[in-house]
Amino acid sequence: MAFLLSPGVLTRGLALLVASLLIGASWYLANLHERELSLALLLGALFGFVLQRSKFCFFCITRDFVAQRNSLGLLGLVAALATGILGYSAVYGAILPTPVEGRLPPDAHIGPVSWVLVFAALVFGSGMSLSGSCISAHLYRLGEGALASAVALIGVILGFILGFATWNDLYLRFIQEAPVVWLPHYWGYGGALLIQLGLLGFIAWLLVKHHRTVDTQHTPVSFFTAWFVNRWPTYLGGMLIGSLATVAYFRIAPLGVTAELGSLARTLGSEANILPSRLEGLDSFSGCATAIKETLLSTNGVFIVGLVFASFAASLFSGQFAFDLPDLRKVLRHFVGGILMGWASMTALGCTVGTLLSGIMAGALSGWIFAVFCIIGLWLTLKLRTRIAWLK
Repeated sequence: MAFLLSPGVLTRGLALLVASLLIGASWYLANLHERELSLALLLGALFGFVLQRSKFCFFCITRDFVAQRNSLGLLGLVAALATGILGYSAVYGAILPTPVEGRLPPDAHIGPVSWVLVFAALVFGSGMSLSGSCISAHLYRLGEGALASAVALIGVILGFILGFATWNDLYLRFIQEAPVVWLPHYWGYGGALLIQLGLLGFIAWLLVKHHRTVDTQHTPVSFFTAWFVNRWPTYLGGMLIGSLATVAYFRIAPLGVTAELGSLARTLGSEANILPSRLEGLDSFSGCATAIKETLLSTNGVFIVGLVFASFAASLFSGQFAFDLPDLRKVLRHFVGGILMGWASMTALGCTVGTLLSGIMAGALSGWIFAVFCIIGLWLTLKLRTRIAWLK
């Protein structure tokens, strides 16, 4: 059951107030010489605004292609990756001019490749399919009033705790000696750029070839309506996300939405004495960087705050904010899906934003592997949902 708030003077005034508060908070942090937090808040707000306006959800755009052969959403993902790959390549030229063997670009999401990554990607795709969204989409939908997303995010935190509990065994037995493959080590910047863009071009060609045109009526609208009310084309959202990812990596850290959730989970698990006192090798990897919380504000934390509140403001302004009260079946499905995504995010060192988007943009083989098996897990679970009544 959903309760929609129609756009009006009051709701749009509240949306502008929220946007003003975000800008004011960023300015306040900058005046406290917390420039990194200030920029993280602004980038998170821009990310949330773009996600909400373009409805950029990894599950939804993949489901549209699987169920309807509508490839426009996946073409938007291709646009995001291509833009980000170009941007990252430019940044690499400034911070690491030569991709020397044994050196990796600082903080880039380049993870180990093993069967654990494959399995975690399958589990993440399955959890995404069960809960109806990826983690980043649950965050922006939380801003839209989707209460089921809050349930899914609680499940994600619990899943992270389970992931920490299983990490040491998986790391010592399988991940510790797994190769960390960065494509420029093998082909140089130019070769890696051409190969990845060529692969994306081939994927785009396949998507266009198998696209089934959806008959829609295009009514001319004003500039205001096109930008602040109607949904943006996914390719536009993708290009903006790729650009944001480049700026975020250059100035702060790669795009990601799980580090703060992981830190909350690690803190809760440690205080409850249910986690190992030492997580072997975890801090040596970029990606899902988690630490027991010692301060209230963190870079990823304020990024997520900006994301949720910007989505809230955008949905209010466009008339898309609605309190969605889920039934028990939906609550259970979102909770279980969240647990699966949380465990998989911790084990794969990130989600569809950190490992897939930021990983592929960084030239990491782990990003490509995660993408392939995440989609397979999503597809298999979608098929299962059509056959089991309570999963629909």
